[in-house]
Amino acid sequence: MNWESIAVFRHLTMRVAIHGLSLKAEFLPILWGLFEKLESLGISVCLTPSLDQQLRALSSVVPTYGILNHPDDFDGLDFFLSIGGDGTLLDSVCVVGKKEIPILGLNTGRLGFLATVATDKIEDAIDQLAKGNYQIESRSLLSLSSSKKLFHGTNFALNEFTIHKKDTSSMITVHTYIDGKYLNSYWADGLIVATPTGSTGYSLSCGGPLITPGAKNFVITPVSPHNLNVRPIIVSDEAEISFEIEGRTDKFMISLDSRSTSIASEVKLSVKKESFSAKLVKLPTYHYFDTLRQKLNWGLDMRN
Repeated sequence: MNWESIAVFRHLTMRVAIHGLSLKAEFLPILWGLFEKLESLGISVCLTPSLDQQLRALSSVVPTYGILNHPDDFDGLDFFLSIGGDGTLLDSVCVVGKKEIPILGLNTGRLGFLATVATDKIEDAIDQLAKGNYQIESRSLLSLSSSKKLFHGTNFALNEFTIHKKDTSSMITVHTYIDGKYLNSYWADGLIVATPTGSTGYSLSCGGPLITPGAKNFVITPVSPHNLNVRPIIVSDEAEISFEIEGRTDKFMISLDSRSTSIASEVKLSVKKESFSAKLVKLPTYHYFDTLRQKLNWGLDMRN
């Protein structure tokens, strides 16, 4: 079988899902173009219920597609297309979960660390998928264990787990342990445990280091610590990190990526590496270091 025959066979058998949050009318032409491209290649399309509802609210005429109403509908999906920004891709990771369907981020806003395909490159990206010209990156996830069920059972995160004081209350104390051994009591506004993927997010804004995606580490970063000698620390992703929280109030905020909830101080918390990972599609034109330079404006200062 020659390459052209293989490509045709791939097109006829490929099945993708599309997910989006906060779809705006101005993005409809981008979505219509994506539908047309997929249809021209004979690729079957499904939408998540949330995107289907948004689409029907904005347009009286919609293309033909399936809807992922049941867990079994995810069976046989080749790719999961996230259309939006990094926040949409983080939500896509939650939707995909243990199924580990490869996710490709189509960015309708500014350049993202995760959603890396610009709107004018979407058709080319679909062509690369159809040709099999891509790689799959495994990104480690954080798994939260707690003495009380939280986050409706979706207890994992791609970027970070955060403990934070609630509202305008005074600083909190987070007693932190690595594999049961005492590390430190952080007197601060909060504490972040970030994955390598999340090291470019909240942790970075709090003074945390950049960690390349393939590193086998987590970083613990305090949020506005009272003691200026307290610095972020990098630990193995094989470690289990547990916490005890104290403060003047008995309620605190915790978050997994963009999802947050309030908890009482007696709730026991620990995080470790999740047993499954997020699979992100890496196209030939993408490299992590290129994105770093663009996002952080490296090299723009001509004095360097």
